[in-house]
Amino acid sequence: MGFISRGELQRLVEPDRVHRSVYVDPAIFDMEMERVFGRAWIYVGHESQVPKPGDYITALIGRQPVVMVRHTDGAIHVLYNRCGHKGAVVVGERCGNAKFFRCCYHGWTYKTDGSLLGVPLRTGYEGTSFDTTNAAFWMAKVPRVQNYRGFVFASLADHGLDLKTFLGTALSSLDDMVDRAPEGQLEIAGGCFRILQRSNWKIFMENLNDLMHPMIVHESSVEAARQQGREVAPGEPQPLVIKILAGNGEAYSFWERLGVTVDEHGHSFMGGIVSPRSNDPVFLQYVAAMEKNYGKERTEKILSVNRHNTIFYPSCSVQASFQQMRVIRPLAIDRTLVEVWNFRLKGAPEAMYQKTLLYSNVVNSPSSIVMPDDLEAYNRVQVGLGTAGSDWVSLHRDTGRDRPGSGETSAIGTSELPMRNQFRAWLRYMTAEA
Repeated sequence: MGFISRGELQRLVEPDRVHRSVYVDPAIFDMEMERVFGRAWIYVGHESQVPKPGDYITALIGRQPVVMVRHTDGAIHVLYNRCGHKGAVVVGERCGNAKFFRCCYHGWTYKTDGSLLGVPLRTGYEGTSFDTTNAAFWMAKVPRVQNYRGFVFASLADHGLDLKTFLGTALSSLDDMVDRAPEGQLEIAGGCFRILQRSNWKIFMENLNDLMHPMIVHESSVEAARQQGREVAPGEPQPLVIKILAGNGEAYSFWERLGVTVDEHGHSFMGGIVSPRSNDPVFLQYVAAMEKNYGKERTEKILSVNRHNTIFYPSCSVQASFQQMRVIRPLAIDRTLVEVWNFRLKGAPEAMYQKTLLYSNVVNSPSSIVMPDDLEAYNRVQVGLGTAGSDWVSLHRDTGRDRPGSGETSAIGTSELPMRNQFRAWLRYMTAEA
């Protein structure tokens, strides 16, 4: 890995612009894996994915393959997916259930808390320093793991902020996700969309709360929705799919009113584009279930929140109103894996989950008519930044017009405040002492 000094890194980020090398230099990507994804709290998975002892999922934290597993005592552990013998990846499946983990190379076995269970031909180790109780021979635990209302985050750093402090004001968006369930719990349901993007991970993160792009990038899907909307009989309600697609075509004044809010750790959220409320029987049945468990006043307070994307920098984003989560797994300087997960609200009518699936298929699936527009734009940015021309990327829009608050800063929706905020956090991670 090429060495880039602290001073050189600081020169790459200015208050209103960033150097293009942050998107195209492999040496910078290597440093990000160590200093950003190796230090921040990274989303690993949801507790509903491992409901029973022995249930596990595999994931990536930066470049580190890990296993999230529920142990026999009910505790959730996040283990490095590495054998204590030759270092082979132990768990090869994305998910499953196991009484123990067995390495495919020499058959070393491990308990679901990572401790060594057994090795073949144990007599061969007699008289050596080998000891099954020595954690050096185990599947090591990730230094820090915390679970907030079912969302499991881990950090490869053995010190730093606790999870709640790290999430800051964005924590309220996770509360919003969970509080929308009449029984106060979520569960991941269905499969996962996985999209391999030919672009740097930061391009995707910046786009999530970029409210200047929808009416341009998604022009074709907006027009298609409007055409379909004109065919709806007068007095008939517009189908949800048309509302979702046409919502991207609102005027700039609409996006400005939505607003964006950021906090110092790189997180941000924007206002809601489409109201999840309606007068259809399914929603009214859902409201009745909420009021039964929470009361009318508490239900109204929960449903009054309407946010679209909330970014938990640097690893994931949620859409609470439609129970979606997108998880970012950087693979290379110009390759990013994005996972799209759907949640079910426990205690809500099943038809509510069908709306979640509708939204996911219309907007976030690889075969939707929205996602490909974004992917094309991301790829063009990645290609363009690798060519000759200006060395700088502009983040000037609405610079100096931010509205500082208590623990957070806000701006009109079309401001590039979220992008500038992400790079301030990026620079702190990249230049911080170990």
